[in-house]
Amino acid sequence: MRSIGVVTTSRADYSCYRPLLNALQADPEISPKLYVSGTHLSPEFGMTVRSVETDGIEIVERVEMLLSSDTPEAIAKSMGLGLIGFGQAFSRYRPEILIVLGDRYEMLAATLAALPFKIPIAHLSGGELTEGAIDDALRHSITKLSHLHFTATEAYARRVIQLGEDPKRVFVSGEPTLDHISTAPRLTPEELRKRFGVDVERPFLLVTFHPVTLEYEDVERQIDELLAALDQAGFAVIFTMPNADTAGRIITARIREWIQSHPGVGDLVDNFGSEAYHSVLCRAIAVVGNSSSGIIEAPSFKVPAINVGIRQAGRIRAESVIDVGNERAEILAAIRKAASSEFRGSLRSLVNPYASKTNSAVSTIVDVLKRVELGNALLHKKFYDL
Repeated sequence: MRSIGVVTTSRADYSCYRPLLNALQADPEISPKLYVSGTHLSPEFGMTVRSVETDGIEIVERVEMLLSSDTPEAIAKSMGLGLIGFGQAFSRYRPEILIVLGDRYEMLAATLAALPFKIPIAHLSGGELTEGAIDDALRHSITKLSHLHFTATEAYARRVIQLGEDPKRVFVSGEPTLDHISTAPRLTPEELRKRFGVDVERPFLLVTFHPVTLEYEDVERQIDELLAALDQAGFAVIFTMPNADTAGRIITARIREWIQSHPGVGDLVDNFGSEAYHSVLCRAIAVVGNSSSGIIEAPSFKVPAINVGIRQAGRIRAESVIDVGNERAEILAAIRKAASSEFRGSLRSLVNPYASKTNSAVSTIVDVLKRVELGNALLHKKFYDL
């Protein structure tokens, strides 16, 4: 059996992995192993490792790396701890291939640690842009450390090649999280109420706001402007937790204050898990904030997304995404537009640009992982000149 390690550091990336992990686990020729780190192991972020454990995939290592602070110094130190921790983990168990996803600093630490162990890296969701975040630099750094690339779109594949990667190692798969998004079972409103205390039978907005890491000094004003717009929108609000990024705790504190001052209007959920999150998302008036889920997942449900600020600048968008600045008037106008029957009606024939063109991102990825020849030929990379 081919041993394939998978690095998961948060509820967000694990949700993206789920269809792929199910396929890897079901394949008799593959033995998937999880390296769990980041916010999964943090009580402050809901100890989401518990939901990972229930899926039954073997966790070979738990790599503690997050400090209980979100200053630039703390983030840098957390990256260092991650590099040390993953190095120790790979010395105890070395997979034949390691899968990493996206653009997080936790993922970069794991990828760097794998380099001296000569572990080939398969990178998912490369070539994308998030111009308002340090994630942009992290993502492209991971691309240069990787040996196989699975991108969501043709445009992203071209960008990976532009970075000097061999076209023969770049595969357009689509986003794995979308493979079963339309057919997966949904939790009922009653189940969501019992498990999370949220009411999805009234009109509500699903709000996720992460720190804009290239503008973290302005995060307090930005979240206050968003909350002021929500004040005037007239809908109930279901918040999800921000990432473990610089100044993220300011956002969480402001949200908790807003909920306390608006009894019966707002809820904050530490961790829905993918099944419950999609069950909530599909019923929302709109997704509001700056999470990638508004751009990548919401279009599959024909749900509008109000994308606030520059965090997701550069990403390919469906017509369901309304881009606005950080001012309350812009945000409020966009919410009203998204809630209008005219705008929602215009999305009936919407096609998600991140969906697989072959109807299965997972099958594309698994096929490559099974047939790729391991050894020095894979590890030896040459810069591809356009």
